[in-house]
Parts: sequence; C-alpha cells; structure tokens
Amino acid sequence: MRAFYSLGIVLYGLIIRLGSLWHLKARLWVNGRKNLLQKIEEDLNGEFGPCIWIHSASLGEFEQGRPLIEKLKEEYKDLRIILTFFSPSGYEIRKDYPLVDHVYYLPEDTPANARQLVKLIQPTLAIFIKYEYWYNYMNELNKTQTPLIFISSIFRPSQPFFKFYGGWFLKHLSNTTHFFVQNEASVKLLISHGISQVSLSGDTRFDRVAEIASKVEPNAMVENFKANHSLLLAGSSWPEDEQLIQALALSKPTLKIIIAPHLIDENHIQQIESLFPNAVRYSQMHDQDPYSLQVLIIDNMGMLSSLYQYADLAFIGGGFGAGIHNTLEAATFGMPIFIGPNYHKFQEAKDLKDIGVLQVADNQQALLEMVNQLLQTDSDLEYLSQRSKCYVQDHTGATEAILKYMVPLLK
Repeated sequence: MRAFYSLGIVLYGLIIRLGSLWHLKARLWVNGRKNLLQKIEEDLNGEFGPCIWIHSASLGEFEQGRPLIEKLKEEYKDLRIILTFFSPSGYEIRKDYPLVDHVYYLPEDTPANARQLVKLIQPTLAIFIKYEYWYNYMNELNKTQTPLIFISSIFRPSQPFFKFYGGWFLKHLSNTTHFFVQNEASVKLLISHGISQVSLSGDTRFDRVAEIASKVEPNAMVENFKANHSLLLAGSSWPEDEQLIQALALSKPTLKIIIAPHLIDENHIQQIESLFPNAVRYSQMHDQDPYSLQVLIIDNMGMLSSLYQYADLAFIGGGFGAGIHNTLEAATFGMPIFIGPNYHKFQEAKDLKDIGVLQVADNQQALLEMVNQLLQTDSDLEYLSQRSKCYVQDHTGATEAILKYMVPLLK
C-alpha cells in the first residue's frame, strides 16, 4: 500500500503539472516547487538551534495555527519556526509572514523528498494542522524520533484510516506523539482504534477570531456606507452564493450588502457586477456617494475579518461547493449566520446550527424568508447575536492547552 500511495503522489503531481498549462493556481503550485529543496538547503545553511516545523494546507488552516505561532514567538524569542503550505492560496498570501523564519511550499510527499526535507530542517518538533496526513513525512518524522502533534483535528468514520484498506495508514497515525482534536466524537473514534494519545482541546481558531475582535480597527468608508441601515455581509462568496444574495438585494432595497468574494480575480468581480449593476468596488468607493449605494464589492484581500464588526447578518460562502468557509469570524462579532447546504464536516457550523445562530438557506426564497423574519423582530436578532458571541467566548483556550503540552518537548 505504501508503494501505491507514493505512486499516487507522483501521478497527482503529473496531473497538476499538466493543469498548470492553463490553470493559474496549478501553475503557482508547480512553479513554487521548482528547485525547492535546493533553495531550502541554501536558506538553512548555518542555522542552528531549536526549530519547530508547522505545516498547514492553506490559509484557513494557517489561521488555526496562527495563535500558536504568536504565542511561541512571544514566549520563545530565539525559537526558529519554519512554516510550509500545500496550497498556493495559503503560501502566496502568507509567504512574507513576519513571525516565522521561513515560509515554503511543502515538497511533494515522496520518500526521497521527506527524507531530504526532514534532514534539512532537523525539527525539534513538528506540528501539522487539522487534515494534513502525509504518510511519507509522518513516517520520516517517526524514523528520526521527531515528536509530531496534530492540532485542531477532526476524525470521522468515513476517513480512509478507518476503512478495511486503511490499516497500514492507521498504524502510522498511532505513531503520532499527540492529537489535539475538536470534538468528543474524534476522541472516541481514535481510542476505539487503539490511539489513546489524544486530547479534546477544541479549535484554535476560536482564539484567533476572539483576538481579531478585540483588536479590530474602524473603517470610515464602510461606516458611511452602512449609515443607519441593516447590513448583510457575504463572506468568501462563490457564484452560487451570489445568486441567492442577488434575489435578496432586489427584494429588500433598503438592506445594505457587502460582498467579499473568495476569489477576487477580474472575471469574478465582473460576474458579481453583472448581478448587481449598481454595485461599487471598494477600490473605487472614494468617487461615490456611500449613502446612495446598496451593494459594495470588496476587491482586495485581508479586509473581511474586520468588516464583520459592521454586519447585522452574515452569509458565509462555500456551502454549495466543497464546504463552507470561516463562520467563526462572523460569530465572534455576534450575528445570525446563513450558509449553503454543505456544512457537515465543520464542527463549529453544526454547533452554531444547534443553538439557532446558523441557518441553512439552499435557495433564494428560503434566504429571503429567513432574513425578513429576523429583521422584523429586533429581540430575536439581539438574542441570536448574544448567543453567537457567547459561543465563541466559551470555546477559547485551545492554544494555551496545546502550548502547555509542548513545553516539555521544547526543553
């Protein structure tokens, strides 16, 4: 099975290289790995001392690891941290992140790459975030007796490790030093398969979003745009999400709407403008009268989390595709949240739904009815806003629990 796995990694790389001929994200993935190990060797030559290797798939997983990185740098100023990403959507945005020493793409998970990378980094400790189960890297860390911990993980019976054909990989999961997981179901599942080195710590993203809320800066243009109107913020939206928002905008012309799309390439922005002909881009807002506008399109990266401070309602995108994006950034500011139907892999979404803060809107009419009902009853809106804030506050603390466990490993 190991051979089949490694062959699959090679074939995946070949497919990505073929796709790079016409797909920008694939091209970034390929170009970012050219001569990568040689570059890492040159960068790390002469660097000594304790080193932590932190790996995340993309930007969302990085946000889960970010509170831990910040705490480590605060308490261990001489500690070297090397951060790797699998996806361009993480690497390209955070390649200059100042709190780590180096940021790289993760070389493809072949046995040779794993041996060379671990030898070059020589980590004191490795931290993989959530779902990043790379067999050859895990195997090499085990062979070199390097502690490996997973943080903010979630396990489900449907994952390959727990199928009849996944026993070989499950064995290597059992070699992991410790798992910090998000829910009790994950604890029980691992223990039932003989893996007892597991703690229920929750999700480190709660610590991150709580910190964002405590340090948020005002935005005068958005304040003027909202004025005294109710505002719905569509965060990380995709075209299917924007179709629902279009119907809402037509039906409620006094409702202010901000759309912060997941992709901000020119084609997508123009698609949004075709749905909302009178919308204005944030980059062009200084030429407009904000009071006369209904829809504002955010055409830059990095603003979304701070914009939730002005929202009364949030629609989080991705629920008509692979899965919803970050609901916690909205929840920490306190508001009802709407999503598409694909949310079942996200513990926080299920929790928010259970307490009534989050509702699933799988068509235009459903969204319109839900929004109308909330905006007609201020007491319901305030009640759900408070429940939303309390949910986030009650789930902070994962970072401290993980850091406490790590202290002996670092010494």
